[in-house]
Amino acid sequence: MNEEFLINITPQETRVALMLQGAVQELHIERAGGRGIVGNIYFGRVVRVLPGMQSAFIEVGLERTAFLHVADIFSEKNGNGRPIERLINEGETLMVQVLKDPIGGKGARLSTQISLAGRLLVYLPQEKHIGISQKIEDEAGRERLRERIQQLLPADESGGFIVRTMAENATDEELAADIAYLRRLWQEIRHRAQNATAPALLHHDLTLAQRVLRDLAGPETTRILVDSRENFHKLHAFAEEFMPQLAPLLVHYTGERPLFDLYGVEDEIQKALARRVDLKSGGYLIIDQTEALTTIDVNTGAFVGARNFDDTIFKTNLEAAQTIARQLRLRNLGGIIIVDFIDMESPDHRTAVLAELNKALSRDHTRITVNGFTQLGLVEMTRKRTRESLAQILCEPCPTCGGRGVVKTAQTVAYEILRELLREARQFDAREMRVLAAPAVIDLFLDEESQALAMLSDFIGRTVSLHAEPSYTQEQYDIVLI
Repeated sequence: MNEEFLINITPQETRVALMLQGAVQELHIERAGGRGIVGNIYFGRVVRVLPGMQSAFIEVGLERTAFLHVADIFSEKNGNGRPIERLINEGETLMVQVLKDPIGGKGARLSTQISLAGRLLVYLPQEKHIGISQKIEDEAGRERLRERIQQLLPADESGGFIVRTMAENATDEELAADIAYLRRLWQEIRHRAQNATAPALLHHDLTLAQRVLRDLAGPETTRILVDSRENFHKLHAFAEEFMPQLAPLLVHYTGERPLFDLYGVEDEIQKALARRVDLKSGGYLIIDQTEALTTIDVNTGAFVGARNFDDTIFKTNLEAAQTIARQLRLRNLGGIIIVDFIDMESPDHRTAVLAELNKALSRDHTRITVNGFTQLGLVEMTRKRTRESLAQILCEPCPTCGGRGVVKTAQTVAYEILRELLREARQFDAREMRVLAAPAVIDLFLDEESQALAMLSDFIGRTVSLHAEPSYTQEQYDIVLI
């Protein structure tokens, strides 16, 4: 199937949409303020060695000096567990890589062991071994992969590699391209280091647009549209140097309509933040994301089948299976996912729906495990968490409901206020009590609950006045003693 990537770049953020047959399949968003420095490689200068803490402060050109612990000094240099004061000296220059971003008052944490991530492999230029991801569990498969990598390595290669999970089904051509890319990248970093004066940035981790070329674009990609002239040229130069097969696919979009508007991506983003997803047949999904898991409920809605109710249910579930697979990618939902399809009596229908779901999920770049129907008729599955979900990036918990998704009714709040007035009348001696609340609650006291308020006022022997505060949320109120 033909894939297209749309890359929308502004100074504030980069957004990428993966399109398949005109429909958005995945959304990736990276904001300039949210880009960390993990993976960045610097040429740093040791400004202070602290033997008592077995650590050192390194000047790499950031706001605060960065932190290097003896345990993060490359093992070959620290083979005998020597103390830090025997490994590095003040004033010395080092090539270092960021392990952790600066947080609060702490500087970035560094390592002198360099690793460079490719699409299929991680290059360790200071190591000599070939490691295989632990997630590739088949022992014979692990050994075959190790032998294949060994055969593809150039004779002069002195570094090591870690084979990522994605490499399990990769061709020799894809693996060789990744090896060549990582070797070129390392040569470039070394060349910069030879000509640099510390502190200096030697390599920053790839931008989202560059990671699209490295990790996502593949044999099925037919076009990559970029709506920024400057970034188009940068990406083209990057592709020509490291992924020449992708350079011809890059196109600079110059149309008058915004790129994401033209392809309907903005509408899809809004839909992907909604709880309800409508199906073309008239059915719909309800998607609820919690901390522990995501639940997806399938409903028939207004859909009436051509022959009978079983037919209606089967067709709705088939369409839901395709939509669910797309929504998981679009929203980037990870962790445990429970799908409640509409109950099907026919075992053949259940098998067909599960097959349709697995087929639709097979296009997902992220690792997914489907456990089939449980005794309760639910489908349990897991999807690897790779980054924050779309809702976590674009949204925050509602300040009114605090993430509950519901608010107390005006009547519930009115009754709370009546109880609070009684409580405060017993505790404090005041001539008048003034209620400040949202307009909907005040309207209730002036209409339906006016009698209840009058009876309470008479019972406590105090005047109760009302004041509507348009800025208050429905659950918010104050009682002022006068």
